[in-house]
Amino acid sequence: MREVRIHDTLSGQLKRLEPREPPRVGIYACGPTVYSRIHVGNARPYVVFMLLRRFLAQVGYEPRLVINVTDVNDKIYDAARASGVPSAQHAEEMIRAYVRDTDALGLGRPDAEPRATETMAEIIALIERLIERGHAYESGGDVYFRVRSFPGYGKLSNRDPADMDQGEEAGSAKLKEDPLDFALWKARKEGEDTWWDSPWGPGRPGWHIECSAMAQQLLGLDFEIHGGGSDLVFPHHENEIAQSEAAHGVPLARIWMHNGMIRTAEEKMSKSIGNIFQLSEAIERYGAQAVVAYLISGHYRQPLEFSERALEEARARIERIRNFLREGGAAREREGEEPAREDPFAAEQRERALEALAEDFNTPRALAALFELIGEANRRPLPGARAAVARLLPLFGLESLLAERDEGPDPEAERLLRERERARAERDYERADRLRDQLAEMGWEVRDSQDGPRLVRRGA
Repeated sequence: MREVRIHDTLSGQLKRLEPREPPRVGIYACGPTVYSRIHVGNARPYVVFMLLRRFLAQVGYEPRLVINVTDVNDKIYDAARASGVPSAQHAEEMIRAYVRDTDALGLGRPDAEPRATETMAEIIALIERLIERGHAYESGGDVYFRVRSFPGYGKLSNRDPADMDQGEEAGSAKLKEDPLDFALWKARKEGEDTWWDSPWGPGRPGWHIECSAMAQQLLGLDFEIHGGGSDLVFPHHENEIAQSEAAHGVPLARIWMHNGMIRTAEEKMSKSIGNIFQLSEAIERYGAQAVVAYLISGHYRQPLEFSERALEEARARIERIRNFLREGGAAREREGEEPAREDPFAAEQRERALEALAEDFNTPRALAALFELIGEANRRPLPGARAAVARLLPLFGLESLLAERDEGPDPEAERLLRERERARAERDYERADRLRDQLAEMGWEVRDSQDGPRLVRRGA
């Protein structure tokens, strides 16, 4: 196994990945709350952790990735009421949309996708354990965690507990022993149409306890990596640490890995702010490959600026890879044939990419190595270059570019393209547009290249 180091938010340092049961690696990443369609910002952790799993598998580990779905929540109740449907139905519709949207990225699915509503027995059992150990108490049908009973509270976010605001709903303050305490269980309120029976009466869990229960159920305690967006450091992950360690006396996870936010005009992309760009819209406009390339263009820990220009630049990088696979690599290596030897430069760039990913999953540096390899192969014969590129592309979620060569347009599409070019040459732009639309209905998009127009699959 290759040595891998990841920045740990808890310690503030790069930390060596040390599996509890080598070579197995458990990864839990917080997924969406399904009250609306996901946006590009929601897709960043999905892409980061799906690709991290791929990389770890390639360098000798056996990763198991869990990305949960929060399917009971105040925002879901509100969105369902606005839509005039039951909250469970609304959540189910949004889960189906989430799966469709993330499937379209072409990265596959996580190893497990638990739902909060399917983990209720484990959630209630964890709350009962916290009450038994004196870390939680019932009040008015709610159950709260005693923050001051856990001496390490604030160690993840490096905040003074006295300055922390849990941001819970109005009216809960009078039920708490201390304003710092946060809800583990919430009594059913008027208008809430989904609830569960519990030892404290009908209600539903708080957000934080859900993830602790799901992570422990599927990965156990002291698993390797817990991840999510940097906006979850406080209160969500701070509270996960407190309630999990208070209940069991051991850490929940060994490394806390957080990705930066997608930013628009210096604000994080947020449904509540309204500055969102739906993932489905981005994929339709720019193609899944370009969206993935954009989301890994910056280091995962840093904020990523969102703009149409950034997505256009990502699409141009995809086109550069596509041109190499179609022209450069094919011209210098026979299709399907491994070169007799690998040029040292190709081997060096492939190793540089792997080293970059092993050192805090640095995708920009790994991509730079990929493009240096492509650039050099375009300048001179470079045995093994195409094979090296083919081995690297899956690590960036771009292996579909390899399949494009084997899924060219059919003769009818090629005929329509030729007719369209004749119409353009004759300045019959109305007919050219009709032919373009006909090609689009067949699933093809016309793109210009140095050799003239060509057909590519729509969304590629």
